[in-house]
Amino acid sequence: MRVAHLLMIPLFAAVMLILSPAQAQQAAYVLKIASVAPDGSPWAEGLKEFKTQAERLAGGKLQVKLFIGGVLGDENETVLQTQRGQIQGVGASTGALASLVPDLSVMELPFLFNNAKEADHVLDNVVFKSSEAAFQSKGLVLGFWSENGFRCFGSSFGPIKTPADMKGRKMRSQENPVHIEMYKAFGATPVPIPTTEVLTSLQTGVVEGYDNTPLFAFAAQWTSGTKYFSVTRHMYQPAAIVYNKTWFDALPADVKTALLSARVLQPGQTVPLTQKLRDEIRAMDPILLENLKSMKIQVYQPTATDLAAFQAPAKVARDTYMSTKASSGEKTMYAQIEAGLKAYRSSH
Repeated sequence: MRVAHLLMIPLFAAVMLILSPAQAQQAAYVLKIASVAPDGSPWAEGLKEFKTQAERLAGGKLQVKLFIGGVLGDENETVLQTQRGQIQGVGASTGALASLVPDLSVMELPFLFNNAKEADHVLDNVVFKSSEAAFQSKGLVLGFWSENGFRCFGSSFGPIKTPADMKGRKMRSQENPVHIEMYKAFGATPVPIPTTEVLTSLQTGVVEGYDNTPLFAFAAQWTSGTKYFSVTRHMYQPAAIVYNKTWFDALPADVKTALLSARVLQPGQTVPLTQKLRDEIRAMDPILLENLKSMKIQVYQPTATDLAAFQAPAKVARDTYMSTKASSGEKTMYAQIEAGLKAYRSSH
């Protein structure tokens, strides 16, 4: 499959609900929701499908306006805009959401989850209620979980096989203490910059590498500044759609139900929209890796020995963060995650 055709795939069968001017005027409630996801990406297509579903279930009372591609600002900015009520919603990674809701940071500790099923179990069954409460304490409402996925390393200087390959290298870090602590433990020099500035920074040499999912690296065109991509899957990064709490609380019950509908199986669906979004994003990884190869980017699959070299510094990063930077809320959520993982692993 050629790169040019990739983003044309109708991943979510996204059919936009087109409102006539008269219908739009009848919508009593408007949801302006922002995302840095580029148009055509699975995230953007998923938001379009959510728009269709929510507007239909709200029976014409709701109009959802999507602002994708970072047009309203980077993730941290749009999270703040949502909290302040300047917009009503945002779809963002937990790395950015943790700038307001720090409890979420522990979900992104390196090598915390072994696979996607573990992550789904923890998010849906172990920490969902505590996450809802954490969001609400900061003036936000958790609509539903999505994901960015498992992050990998891209670079301009060579394949990252072990942490030693990053020693002294300038690596773009998400603006989150967990990410910064991880890079320090791996021996790199973290350079925290917004998502919207990464491509230019790669092209100008401000940074020499980064970590993100194959999907995001491709959709954001970071691949144009990438020569090597290492499939380390060292960090699982959830994402969420959240709403301004004051705005949400004032809505009638049927509109609230429509906005939370992605959590619940709807007629004609085989899985709820939140799981469909996850599944579609995950299905893209092998396709994207082949496309990276077709772009003359060297894709490296670490060996078991390579990955084992990450374990000790990853534990240092986790322990250092939890002992020196984690809040009491983070420590509580981390304990919940550890207990949930222990129970899940013993039964699977």
